[in-house]
Amino acid sequence: MSLTAAASGFVVFLLSVPVIQSQNGWGVTYTSTQICALKGSTVEIRCSYRYPSRINSLDTTVEKTFWFTKMNGKEHVDLRTVSEYAGRVQYHCNEKSCTLRITDLRESDSAEYKFRFITNQPGGSFSGSPGVTLSVTAVQMQVTRITVHQSYTEADLKCHCSCSPAGRLSYVWFKNGVKGPGGTSYMGQFYPGDNISCALEGHEKFRSPSLYAPSVPSVSFSPSGEIVEGRSVTLTCSSEANIVANYTWYKKNLNSTHELLSKEPQLVFRSMKSSDSGEYYCAAENKLGGRTSKCIVINVKYAPKFPSASVSPSGQIVEGSSVTLTCSSDANPAANYTWYKENQTLPYGPGSIYNFTSISAEDRGIYTCMCENQYGQINSTSLFLDVHYAPKLPSVSVSPSGQIVEGSSVTLTCSSDANPAANYTWYKENQSLPYGPGSIYNFTSISAEDRGIYTCMCENQYGQINSTSLFLDVHYAPKLPSVSASPSGQIVEGSSVTLTCSSDANPAANYTWYKENEDSPKASGQIFNITDFRPEHSGNYYCEAQNSRGRRSSTLYLAVMAGEWKLITSGTVTVILIVIIGLLISALQWIRKKQPSEPIKRPDNIAQKQPAEQGAGLHYASIHFSKKEADPLYSNIRPAQPQRHKREEEADRVVYATVTLNSSSTAPT
Repeated sequence: MSLTAAASGFVVFLLSVPVIQSQNGWGVTYTSTQICALKGSTVEIRCSYRYPSRINSLDTTVEKTFWFTKMNGKEHVDLRTVSEYAGRVQYHCNEKSCTLRITDLRESDSAEYKFRFITNQPGGSFSGSPGVTLSVTAVQMQVTRITVHQSYTEADLKCHCSCSPAGRLSYVWFKNGVKGPGGTSYMGQFYPGDNISCALEGHEKFRSPSLYAPSVPSVSFSPSGEIVEGRSVTLTCSSEANIVANYTWYKKNLNSTHELLSKEPQLVFRSMKSSDSGEYYCAAENKLGGRTSKCIVINVKYAPKFPSASVSPSGQIVEGSSVTLTCSSDANPAANYTWYKENQTLPYGPGSIYNFTSISAEDRGIYTCMCENQYGQINSTSLFLDVHYAPKLPSVSVSPSGQIVEGSSVTLTCSSDANPAANYTWYKENQSLPYGPGSIYNFTSISAEDRGIYTCMCENQYGQINSTSLFLDVHYAPKLPSVSASPSGQIVEGSSVTLTCSSDANPAANYTWYKENEDSPKASGQIFNITDFRPEHSGNYYCEAQNSRGRRSSTLYLAVMAGEWKLITSGTVTVILIVIIGLLISALQWIRKKQPSEPIKRPDNIAQKQPAEQGAGLHYASIHFSKKEADPLYSNIRPAQPQRHKREEEADRVVYATVTLNSSSTAPT
């Protein structure tokens, strides 16, 4: 047995005799197999070894020597390569002996240590087993009795060390760092802030842990850095105290209440939530008292949540008013906001507030805001912005487009941008149309009378506006032409006679004049002039009106009773002629009163039909013939035309003229 003091404060207790281990000339001898040392001290473990000097003509040389201990299930690992011993292990080896020196001993250094050497011989390695068992212990202080008073605490204490043989070592006591009486036991009073410890006499450097009320606890959390929602975080409470009874965690709520969370040194959050943000503190307590830590603020950073979008003022929004959109979201750090209208980014940069200083109809639509920080983004629910405004300039249209034909179905449509929707009223040349208001006006069978200028008025509670004018041009075939002769009174033989024809038609009609039994036209145009009217000019004259939609005709009858006569006796002939003409006029007038006029058929038997609902007027004119016989003169005469054709639905109109002979005619010689 031996005792080695390597340095001041260093103590080693050797508790057993040396052990010699050998096999066929190989061996390791340890100075001791059991060593007890104080925590914080330094220990040296020594051995010697031997080996055959020559094997099979090969001289033996030692190539490597080292100390090892079983760690993590592994052996033969050089202690100098183990991180737990870094900077604390030294070897002092010479010819066939080696010393292991470990400084700053820890309780975790307690283990069995072995020496191993390796030679150049095949299989020439050897470990000394069993090795040396090292026990590292600290001077301990126990409380055998404690009484807590209001302002102080009474306690009975005992000091001991497992490495000191009973009755061989004594202890000394320290109160608030001052050395006090010796002895294994100590009884005294302790006030807040007092602390006491003990040590082996002569080795006061290696004291027991002090006994005192807990110091102000410190709080730490891991991992350090930002605390992000969803991650695991651990808060740890620690206090410099001996015999700490317990730790307690609290959360300080906004209403100043204190919520007890845990009675463990660590407070573990498996998955942080935004609601876990707040102020936390811990309390450390033992029988000598208790202290609380400062509050630590837990600030969970997390992506934006539950954004809401609102509009101000609420209620009805009228064009031209000021409107504000506001977006808000729970986020940490605070979110950035971007406004969208129907997926299009709004101008003027991001922000939780978007202002319309004078809102317009174009601003009506669906709005959303996007809330974003470095942890994520989310869109708000949609916000429909309904802007009310007066009708804008309306547009009018007609269907079908293109040429409108009498009898077809035609629809007029008026539309205007308005909110709320506009009411519509149709006007024709400033006269409102029947059948009530509406954006659509239907003609089931449009007629010529519907031709004209139309407008619609659009109106809601915010105003009214008229559309631009729409000219409705209805195309139709010529109506039954009207014919007349001028002068309308008595016409003297040799004078000029003007025949006139007119018809309502769209597009405007072209006019052609014909005489009974003649296929070639007499004239074209509305007016037909006969400059020198003579008896042979008497007969039926036809006026035909024609356009792209159809044709109609009317007949003018010039009734000439006879040509120029040579009277035998002027008196007799005059009387006879007057009687005949009188009878003829009376007969014609009686026929006109008793019977509806019928179309006069041309000698060429071309039918001139007239609808039943349209009667033919009968017109008379008196024509005087002079004695002179001269060829008639015509104006507006076209070249000869082919036989004209009439549609069955066209009717003729017959106009009659009577011819009066000049009473001054002389009898033939």
